Amino acid sequence: MADIRDDPSDEDEAIEQPVQTESRDRELSTIESINSECLKIYRDVEQGFQNQWDRANSQMDYWDIYHCQLGPKQFYTGNSQIFVPIVHDAVNARVTRFNNQIFPQSGKHIEVTASEDKPTAIMSLLEHYIRKAKLRTNVMPALIRNGDIEGQYNIYVKWVRNERHVAMRINKKKTVDDMEIDDEYEDIDEQTIVHQYPMAEVIADADVLVLPFTSDSVEAAIDNGGSVSIIRRYSKAKIRQMIRDGEFEKEAGQNLLATMAGKGKNQSPNKKKNITTAAGIQTEGDQKTALVYETWTKLKVDGERRIVRIYFGGEDQVSGCKLNPYWCDKVPLLSAPVEKIEGSFKGNSKIKFVETLQYAANDAVNEGMDSAAYALLPIIMTDPAKNPRTGSMVLNVAAIWETSPKDTQFAEFPQLWKEAFQIVSSAKDQIFQTLSVNPAMMPQQVTAPGKKPNQAQIASEQQVDLLTTADSVTTIEQEILTPYLQWCVWLDHQFRDEKTTVPSFGELGVKMQMEEIPPIQMGKRFEFRWYGVEAARNMQQIQQQMAGLNVLRGIPPQLYPGRTLDLGPLMSAWVDNIYGARLGPLIFKNTIDQLGLNPEYENQMLEQGMHVSVQPMDNDQEHIKAHMQAFQEKGDFSGQLRAHMIEHQMQMQKKQQAAMIQQQQQLQGPQQGGGGQPRQGAAPGGPRPNGQGPPGMIHQDRIPMGAPRQRGAM
Repeated sequence: MADIRDDPSDEDEAIEQPVQTESRDRELSTIESINSECLKIYRDVEQGFQNQWDRANSQMDYWDIYHCQLGPKQFYTGNSQIFVPIVHDAVNARVTRFNNQIFPQSGKHIEVTASEDKPTAIMSLLEHYIRKAKLRTNVMPALIRNGDIEGQYNIYVKWVRNERHVAMRINKKKTVDDMEIDDEYEDIDEQTIVHQYPMAEVIADADVLVLPFTSDSVEAAIDNGGSVSIIRRYSKAKIRQMIRDGEFEKEAGQNLLATMAGKGKNQSPNKKKNITTAAGIQTEGDQKTALVYETWTKLKVDGERRIVRIYFGGEDQVSGCKLNPYWCDKVPLLSAPVEKIEGSFKGNSKIKFVETLQYAANDAVNEGMDSAAYALLPIIMTDPAKNPRTGSMVLNVAAIWETSPKDTQFAEFPQLWKEAFQIVSSAKDQIFQTLSVNPAMMPQQVTAPGKKPNQAQIASEQQVDLLTTADSVTTIEQEILTPYLQWCVWLDHQFRDEKTTVPSFGELGVKMQMEEIPPIQMGKRFEFRWYGVEAARNMQQIQQQMAGLNVLRGIPPQLYPGRTLDLGPLMSAWVDNIYGARLGPLIFKNTIDQLGLNPEYENQMLEQGMHVSVQPMDNDQEHIKAHMQAFQEKGDFSGQLRAHMIEHQMQMQKKQQAAMIQQQQQLQGPQQGGGGQPRQGAAPGGPRPNGQGPPGMIHQDRIPMGAPRQRGAM
């Protein structure tokens, strides 16, 4: 097992050791000493969930505010039942802006720090995993929303493997006495397609417990003798699957199933126990679920303290206990507070500071709407002594009131709803300010008549929005997304099977075979991090980089003795920033990516119907010879083999033409002219003037004794 530590300074001391995968599958709950130690941990975990009950209860109120549900905390109770969605709109605005900031339009999400050239194949594979896990559409919006409402970001990383058994029609040649003949027939072939990728699961903060509460990180809690627990809600089918997979000890899992079957539907539940006790059986309608603790901690196994994963199925019931199943030996929970509080692992909800303002806005709008109902109806004042016919005074079209106009008057109810909406507007401004939401983040800006913002105000708002958003998103990128990328590499190394991924990824799978990286080299050779905030910040620096590139290449080498100028990394980063991670490597290619593959291996991929591009450094003649032999022996049902040979022939012609052009240039000698390139050391200048002179101005070519301009001069 590779010793991987969090401190980068300690990674140089890591020693590669063989991974003992057999010992990780051993069930430890049957050992009496370990079982008794697990039960002690269960009591601490149970008490920990009870201690954070107030926090979980407050979070339920915050979710009611987001979902615009009136609750018992409203002061005013009248006829109107209106909820002003101020917090709802503010949180959604933050989710939209943060999500767009994390995922830039260039499509480049990964930045790698490498001691040599960047591993473009692994970067492409990680980009594929990002799309496969649906981070942009499912994971990140839910994570950002949970962070604002609950005050904590929590995701659980796991490896997902799915299989599909597909059937396809293929053409086969008939055989007579094990000899193929020219006659063909159609047959149906079945194949198993495997989809496997890392998945990120968003977890509610109320279901996560980190002991001790004062830990700075998950790793610190585990190292200090604490634990990390997650509440899982398993159905009967899920428990049976856990037993088949070996996650639950068979006898303990059967006891848990028997307990679920023994719980009657009409049994009176213990409300206090259901609230404070997570591990147990709960009935939600007709669906019964077992609430299980998944606890990560360190126990003494074979004389050494190791990280273990424990499943608690209830009081005095250890359903399973095994060593950490992941080779990186880390806890797959990535958790970070939205705003770090000294001395506490978890942070405060953003809704906590605007809760009372939202309730005040609701009370004001409901009072105003009740008063508006009275203000819309007129108040009729009449003297009953002088107007005995009050019963005939009916509000109707063309009604006739038999009374003196002096004895009957109309009055209006005070329009209190205007003041109520002013209170709502003031509360909205304060809530937006507290949640760092400016008008530039809202989908539609509503401004008062005559107060339309000018361009300077709009630019200032956008600049402030960019800075505040980048500062907030940095926490998500450094604490959640960058470790997620590292987990993707670790899980890919442990679970991915190259024989099944090559048909799925095509050429990418071929590159992955060439650039296999064990986890021990993560901190030494490559370091991956999320690239989102930097993309937004550096958009204005691209033009400065272009100007600096011209300046650098114009400086003579004698001005920097003892140093060499390598513009390759700068140009690679510049091309990636402009054209994105997908198009950049195709424009500015690496020499390693152009190395030729074994033609026999290409034949295997072409037989499966995959497209394989020719490489500039291929020996075209040898490749055509090998492909022609495969074509004669096995045929070409998909047409990819013939298309590949045509590409080799075209590449041979291009190489011959390029060689002829190079010979002609050598015979002609060097030519004058810059070839359209900018002058060395030049920087982009400002816009050219219009060039139009005052009325009546004589053209320069018509001035007497004046030399005319040369043709083509500017």
